[in-house]
Amino acid sequence: MTQDPTTPTAHLLLRHGLPGFIGTSCIAMGALGVGWLPGTTDLLTNPIVDALRGTTSGSLIARSLVLIGVAVLLQAWLLIGSDLYHRNAWPIRQLQWVLLMWVVPLVIAPPLFSRDVYSYYAQGRLFETGADPTTTGVGSLPGWFDIGADPMWTESPTPYGPSFLMIERTISSVAHPNAYLAGILFRLASLVGVALMAIYIPKLAKAYGIEGSTALWIGVLNPLVIMHFVSGAHNDAIMVGLIVLALYLGTCQQCLWSAAIVGFAATVKPIGLLALPFIGLQFAGIGANWWAKIKAWLLTGLASAIAIICVYLIVGSGYGVITAAFGTPGSVLTWLSPTTALGQIVGGISTFSGFTVDAYGVIDIMHAIGTLLSLVVIIWLIVTSDRRTPLRGVALAFGVLVLLGPVVHPWYVLWALPLFAASGLNLRERRITVLLTIVLIVHGMVEASTASDNVWDWSDLIAFIIALAVVGIISFASPRERQLILNAGAQESVNA
Repeated sequence: MTQDPTTPTAHLLLRHGLPGFIGTSCIAMGALGVGWLPGTTDLLTNPIVDALRGTTSGSLIARSLVLIGVAVLLQAWLLIGSDLYHRNAWPIRQLQWVLLMWVVPLVIAPPLFSRDVYSYYAQGRLFETGADPTTTGVGSLPGWFDIGADPMWTESPTPYGPSFLMIERTISSVAHPNAYLAGILFRLASLVGVALMAIYIPKLAKAYGIEGSTALWIGVLNPLVIMHFVSGAHNDAIMVGLIVLALYLGTCQQCLWSAAIVGFAATVKPIGLLALPFIGLQFAGIGANWWAKIKAWLLTGLASAIAIICVYLIVGSGYGVITAAFGTPGSVLTWLSPTTALGQIVGGISTFSGFTVDAYGVIDIMHAIGTLLSLVVIIWLIVTSDRRTPLRGVALAFGVLVLLGPVVHPWYVLWALPLFAASGLNLRERRITVLLTIVLIVHGMVEASTASDNVWDWSDLIAFIIALAVVGIISFASPRERQLILNAGAQESVNA
């Protein structure tokens, strides 16, 4: 009897599903000790949680569980990639079962790698009071600190659009006064985005002639997705999932619907609008002249605008989102941003030499240059669209925006990574993707603690050395993993 490809085999579950399940289970247990918990949750009175969080040995055990869990998850992911290296394809549904196994242990675990879910909850509570979170910070909300909101953002307006404000208000209304329950519900909302990615990334890849199982492995099973879209529960997952769905519908000659969905994605995070010009290119078709492209852009722009206006009329708030979207994220300095890192280095040298009072002026100049360059490159990608597919174009556009942006968080990479995966990666690109994933995993392992909030201390240095050693052993000790990382694939993929 022929095995149904939609049914997971015991071999698949044991070889790929179980190791990742063990890894995420370790992460979930470790999160009880070093994950983010609101000060009002009853979990803090649990003896086990208290021991993990209140003692040095407990914190060490919890952090070790997270490090081990992430390392095992990475090993499981690399093992799938190694198997794909040798067989080039795998039944999509079976890989989706593996993803489900990896996700389940984290569903009700405390958030790690970020505590944004509690800021979402605070913004929802603020919205319930009648205030507009896109113009008012959560610092005006009584008890904001006890519900776990990050002090870094208390005076900053939210950069999220009206549809996500509605999600925030709904969840905060249902969960109040339980901030931890709200965090779980926000994770379920982000899992909707992950589910859209898991379903439509393989279909989108197939529409462009790319092997779907490889796209699913790189773009959705990626440990960064598990760490930041599942454990961290970032709302970016919803935006990315909607964009993937929109791009897939664009391949089915439903570009007006896809443009409307992009508009809806932009009401989650305005940056989602970046996909709209490429939806228009899908609508115009291959080899279209400029008049056809302009006509397609006008029609898709109208469809997207109607969707956005409808959401604003329904929600009745969120009008300050554009100002907040440009101001709030860039108010922090992150070394992951090349323009920020270069600005800090040059600014530091300039300040030391006496040419400037501090580095901030130089950093602002670097940010302006990076923003200008990203706009120029994105316009060039649109103007020269005949050289590549719309899918590849939108992946490059998001990639450039992240690379040259004033602030880069690890989950920003996931704006582009699933789209690159669906568009197809050649040997060099696949190798770079695997190595970038490993680097950002190390970064996440170091930051996976309430102790690693804003201050670098000796425990962070020790964690970095341990994380680097563990990931190095996992990545290069086995010949199969070395072959995957150094060769990055059995065949040269054709870019879609």
